[in-house]
Amino acid sequence: MQAHPSYPALAHVLPKYPRAAGSLFQAYNDIVLVQEWTDVKVLDLEGISRAAITGKKPKTDATSYVVPCSLAETLSFGWLTTAFTLLSDPPEIFLAITSDDASIVYYKLSRGIVKPQV
Repeated sequence: MQAHPSYPALAHVLPKYPRAAGSLFQAYNDIVLVQEWTDVKVLDLEGISRAAITGKKPKTDATSYVVPCSLAETLSFGWLTTAFTLLSDPPEIFLAITSDDASIVYYKLSRGIVKPQV
């Protein structure tokens, strides 16, 4: 992992949260190299013992927030509430759920009950 070109951007948080390091590394590389987001930054979220990724999707000016996690993890509503709070209550966050086979799925989460678009 340390030899990968993206490691310097993640070096300040990967050793701090070893249980979440694989998910963060995988999600960061997907967002930067595959999805080609701009203004990508890594945020340290000590309250939930991991880092988050923030940036802008192509052709948008809105900032998006991604919290990587593993498919094997169990998350609680309290954990999600803390994530929203630590990210200054954005309208939505994306959970980047990674698995051992290197697949990744993004789930869009909103605080409270939000009417879906029709």
